[in-house]
Amino acid sequence: MIKSAVIPVAGHGTRLLPATKSQPKEMLPVARKPIVQYVVEELVSNGIEQMLFVTGRNKSSIENHFDHDPDLFRTLTDGQKQELLEEVDFQHLKAHFFYTRQRFQRGLGDAVLCGENFAGEEPFLVALGDSILGLHAVSRAVSRMSDVYTDKRASCVIAVEEVPRDETRHYGIVQPEKTADDVFRIVNLVEKPKADEAPSNLAIAGRYIFSPVIFDLIRKVQPDARGEIQLTNAIQCLCEEGRRVMAVKLTPAEKRYDIGNFPSYFESFVEFALADREYGAEFRRVLERLLAKSAATA
Repeated sequence: MIKSAVIPVAGHGTRLLPATKSQPKEMLPVARKPIVQYVVEELVSNGIEQMLFVTGRNKSSIENHFDHDPDLFRTLTDGQKQELLEEVDFQHLKAHFFYTRQRFQRGLGDAVLCGENFAGEEPFLVALGDSILGLHAVSRAVSRMSDVYTDKRASCVIAVEEVPRDETRHYGIVQPEKTADDVFRIVNLVEKPKADEAPSNLAIAGRYIFSPVIFDLIRKVQPDARGEIQLTNAIQCLCEEGRRVMAVKLTPAEKRYDIGNFPSYFESFVEFALADREYGAEFRRVLERLLAKSAATA
């Protein structure tokens, strides 16, 4: 069982400006919770016990969010607001949180390298802090990946999802060894290929399990034209060395909510809000009324 996770959250979030000018994009709310809280709850439900956040400048609100707040605790206790208290007290998760800073924005590969001392000699998970798997983060993908890592004696396991062919240019795309089942071996990866150049329509979905050997390979990767060290290049090296790189497909219920731009953020917020157990039904009525009004005036 994989017990440790590295969560990169150091990016600037420029595609979500001005909302991200003074707060991390990972802290933007999706319905009731910030994005990164869904990620943490998903990982805990899959047996992850310790998490390292790779942060950057202006990311202290992530640390504050998961820290104990004695003033808030006292206020909610005095007001007998036990239900709210349980929602903001993360001690019940029984997870340990650690933080380190990526001093320079040198890409995802460099962010993972910041977790080398944390991971030590054990396999570890990498979970992107702006990607939610499944509505309300209900997903067993990480557990399935952990099983595949052990059963197949893999050096790397990657979660993948099917995307439309005309959208492959937005993702890292994997090349299966043969006709893809739900679990298959990867022989190559291509970063953001054009539709006619993509080896498949299976995109990397923001969850990886690595053997510690990945750190040596990241160090060998040359920065790209933007000065970034691409994690996909290090994974390509694993494939070229003949190491076993496996993929696990997400189920339809494990839709990936990639909060990378405003259209995906708006869609994710609305879908989560509609599914809210307390306010979803009323929000649906309001939304239908607004859509009807908009259609009438169009």
